[in-house]
Amino acid sequence: MFTIATLLLMQAAPAPAAVALSDSGDPPGRVARIALLEGSVALQPSGETGASSWSDASINYALTSGDRLYAERGGRAELQVGNCTLRINGVADLTIATLTDDFLQVSLATGTLRVSVYELSDSDSVEVDTPNGAVLLRRAGTYRIDVSESDDATTAAVDNGLADVAAGETTQSLHGGDALRLEGSDPIRVTTIPFPRSDDFDRWSAARDQPLGASASAQYVGRDVPGYDELDRAGQWETDADYGPVWYPTTVVVGWAPYRFGRWVWIDPWGWTWVDDAPWGWAPFHYGRWGYLHSRWGWFPGPRRRHPCYAPALVVFVSVGRVGVQGWFPLGPREPYHPWYHHGDRYRDRINPDIVEARPRDVRYVNRPQVTAVPAWTFQRGEAVGRRVVRVTNAEVDRAEIIAHPRFSPVRRGVTGTRAAPQAPATPRPVIQVTPWRRPASAAPVAKPAAPPTRRVPPHVIARNPPAPQALPFPTRQKGMQTDPGRPLEPEQRDNLREGKPAGPHRDAEDPPDRRPAQAAPKPKSAPPPQAAPPKRPQQRPSGRPS
Repeated sequence: MFTIATLLLMQAAPAPAAVALSDSGDPPGRVARIALLEGSVALQPSGETGASSWSDASINYALTSGDRLYAERGGRAELQVGNCTLRINGVADLTIATLTDDFLQVSLATGTLRVSVYELSDSDSVEVDTPNGAVLLRRAGTYRIDVSESDDATTAAVDNGLADVAAGETTQSLHGGDALRLEGSDPIRVTTIPFPRSDDFDRWSAARDQPLGASASAQYVGRDVPGYDELDRAGQWETDADYGPVWYPTTVVVGWAPYRFGRWVWIDPWGWTWVDDAPWGWAPFHYGRWGYLHSRWGWFPGPRRRHPCYAPALVVFVSVGRVGVQGWFPLGPREPYHPWYHHGDRYRDRINPDIVEARPRDVRYVNRPQVTAVPAWTFQRGEAVGRRVVRVTNAEVDRAEIIAHPRFSPVRRGVTGTRAAPQAPATPRPVIQVTPWRRPASAAPVAKPAAPPTRRVPPHVIARNPPAPQALPFPTRQKGMQTDPGRPLEPEQRDNLREGKPAGPHRDAEDPPDRRPAQAAPKPKSAPPPQAAPPKRPQQRPSGRPS
């Protein structure tokens, strides 16, 4: 079996500490990317609990705290989270309990989970919660956790690495080649078992890890950027005398442009978020910048960083002067990104590394001629952009006004941008029960209690750390945005809604300020025919070096 330790040096990590939000309420700098799907896999966004809130999961969707995935029998999914990869095998029920810059906590209610941790620094923590105990991953390595719904038992196995298994007030350490079986929940029986034999899911997971160590793109992008290895298969790297490393996609269709073949969905706390159609369409749309060089689009990754900051979409929104039409264009090298959601100064600096701050109207945007525009309802409903492009004239592009954010709020379908899943699971979310944690004096085997295991329906998930709060239900958030459509709620507004109060006004200053009245997006009587992509503008060479 492939050993992930051959990729990077394994580093020990201390027991995770409780995680708190920053004073400014900054959004997290990383998310979980859905990188691969096989079979039937459904998604339920944070804050939603009804059967109608499920939709078919799709690649390149960004998961954050509270989001839930359910894989039917035969289904598989791969999630990439910076320095580690999670893979589930159906029937599997996985919730992202907490995801911050330095803490990943997932809850596995049933099914099989494999975790490959490529690097674990002193400040990083990974926790897997199950109905029978919490598994804390302490070093880089590969791990497997199985939760059996039929006999109320959890199996934890360590291929290589180090894990602490917390069952009630006791813990037991697992090294490479060790495995434990946990049964029941009150009390919990802990048994040392022989290491399980590899199966097809293990071999599939190892094969998915294998290309990472040999990826040529890692030297330009860095291993903390999800999907870097997929750039090897979909394009080529060249070194430009002025801009350094540039990646050119080679698998695109005629008329392709960045942020044109995909869809916009609404994901809190960022709001409008780009989901690209291409299997490689993650890194180039959430990091770096784009430029039009030598009659083709190239992606500038910028300087390699250990912990790059995720952005929902590195674009500039514009008003093209038509009611019910929204436009945008990609940011070019060294052009500052102005987040349209709540953030502090530290976050703005992180997401704009080595870029001099400037007001949007003071920047000479080199990609401004390359506007993509669609009807507003395409935004609202999460429709595919490439089939709904509206042709805009050169004069309209020249007069287009830069705006802080689109002035349209999503409908429910626009939260995921996909149709409802045909067979959404009916089981409620597992209740996360935080239990006391005490580090044992030794790692001696825990004696079996005489009492038989106790079943819980629905199962309680035992955790060391409390999960992040669930998002507000979508109707509540939608109502709170009525005074400023298309603008994500700020932390104070969300707190007000949780307390049953009106959301109140936004307090963050927008750049540029937007005082236009909100527009109601007209609903089409029928879907319009596909539109051709807008004509190419004269080529412009980006100014400055890539960020």
